[in-house]
Amino acid sequence: MDKRLERILPRVQKPARYTGGEYNAVMKDKAQVDTRVAFCFPDTYEIGMSNLGMRILYGVMNEMDGVWCERVFAPWGDMEEEMRKNNIPLFGLESGDSITNFDIVAFSVGYEMAFPAILNMLDLANIPLHASEREGLTPLVIAGGTAMYNAEPMADFIDIVSLGEGEYVTVELIELHRKARREGWSKHEFLVAASKIKGLYVPSLYDIKYHDDGTIEEIIPLEDAPIQVQKRIVEDMDKSYFPVKTIVPSTEIVQDRVTLELFRGCIRGCRFCQAGYVYRPVRNRGKDLCLEYCIDSCNDSGYQEVTLSSLSTSDYPPLTELCDDLENFCAERHVNLSLPSLRADNFSMELMQRLAKGRKTGLTFAPEAGSQRLRDVINKNVTLDDLLQSCRTAFAGGYSTVKLYFMLGLPTETDEDVLAIADVAARVMHAWRESAQNKQRGIRITVSTSYFVPKPHTAFQWEPQITREEYERRVKLLREAITTKTVTYNWHDGETSFLEAVLARGDRKLGKVLETAWRKGAHLDTWDDYFSLARWEEAFEECGVDPAFYAYRQRERSEVMPWAMIDSGVHTGYLWRERNKAFEGVTTPDCRTNCNACGANCLVGGKCDV
Repeated sequence: MDKRLERILPRVQKPARYTGGEYNAVMKDKAQVDTRVAFCFPDTYEIGMSNLGMRILYGVMNEMDGVWCERVFAPWGDMEEEMRKNNIPLFGLESGDSITNFDIVAFSVGYEMAFPAILNMLDLANIPLHASEREGLTPLVIAGGTAMYNAEPMADFIDIVSLGEGEYVTVELIELHRKARREGWSKHEFLVAASKIKGLYVPSLYDIKYHDDGTIEEIIPLEDAPIQVQKRIVEDMDKSYFPVKTIVPSTEIVQDRVTLELFRGCIRGCRFCQAGYVYRPVRNRGKDLCLEYCIDSCNDSGYQEVTLSSLSTSDYPPLTELCDDLENFCAERHVNLSLPSLRADNFSMELMQRLAKGRKTGLTFAPEAGSQRLRDVINKNVTLDDLLQSCRTAFAGGYSTVKLYFMLGLPTETDEDVLAIADVAARVMHAWRESAQNKQRGIRITVSTSYFVPKPHTAFQWEPQITREEYERRVKLLREAITTKTVTYNWHDGETSFLEAVLARGDRKLGKVLETAWRKGAHLDTWDDYFSLARWEEAFEECGVDPAFYAYRQRERSEVMPWAMIDSGVHTGYLWRERNKAFEGVTTPDCRTNCNACGANCLVGGKCDV
């Protein structure tokens, strides 16, 4: 360890974030390595180490001969201050070496509010911010993750964007980079070659023309770059890498347990959900393989909790059978199973009994909207009866804590829809009184609302976000309507969601705003401790950019979206049809009930009659 680092660690919070040395961390002989990758997560250690995708790609890259992938996380403010004061550049956890001269610097980006942290991490590593300033093949700066399905606000800073699932395309990109370095290619030659690999988007190979009103006139591919870059997926989940020998953190993290991925994609088609669209089609992992991974991961790590994880876990067809197969192992090892992302329309007594064998930590449901009319608009396909029956089942089984998640500001929402959320909470309270076997424990109901953000590649990508003032009015309306003492109401901050909408729907003109905000101190804006909207408002004003143009503006079907060069696999025509059905209040059945011809099945060799 660097002696300077040893001196500063006693002066910062949670020094274990920065020391490395964890069980199962990969160490390699530098003499046997020709490519070093800094795998960066633009948030703190506790958040990044809870990310399953990062663990998967860390394992994939380190299985490559001659490649050493090290983890890098954003330092907390106290650590950043000490690093800058003592001239300590950003370093990899495994070796402690500065990442300044690593061959590839790769970012995993799941949230738009992490964009400033990427700039800050590059600066901490003494790496030029702008892609145009990095003239050599190294360091190559790449990024992937859900937030990169619109990478345009980051286009000035990123050399290559990896779209979709990275298990295969990451290997292909690294091998091409090794070849380019061996053969002495220029950076431009390499980028042109990389653009020919499916799933790789090279922002510098696209020219953007604008209308006088600020909307995009045309996106022009250069050097034979593809008109649209299609995402990559793993077609067979049974062949997908799973990190059985996972790193065991030396300090507490947010998801400190084994996370077992049952399937990718989602059958539901909620019209607001970006992940539900961009991770299509659904691909299940075999039950026996899930069982094997679960047992092996627990045995290797010593964890006593397993999260069975996917976008909608209870939609995994053999879920109850998997729980049955795990019963003896969990009982002998005192391992608890937890299932997030439960659906109110398929939570059964059978499933509840399997969960009840572990500790009862409470259940979470996401009706998203208070009224059936609005649930039909967003295609939630869950009724109030579904929710209440699921709650009765849980209360009868001994559960006494329920969390309910909703959104405010969904398209077509009225005050009646907002007030209906309070009515749902009251009805859940009544269901407890009807069904609970032991009322002495009481009941805790938490209602949480977030501020709707229209996201790219969804049926609502054309819709405006309601203003912050209107959002706050609706929060107040709901807060005053919830009068039951056993119901706690939490609501998400409107300022961060407004900026999230700006960045999610933004174009390349936001690059200068991002850099300006970063220079003013926007470093860890995913955290309330550091976020300041006033700082961003100053940056927008200085750059002559109106944030409302991106967040609050209704977009026409004919408008060229900033992300039009990205193909998520779901056809834009399908999204528009879903948008129109939303305004008609017409629902679309789930993918298992009926193939709705969205286009995603074509990615796995199927047919889509669009």
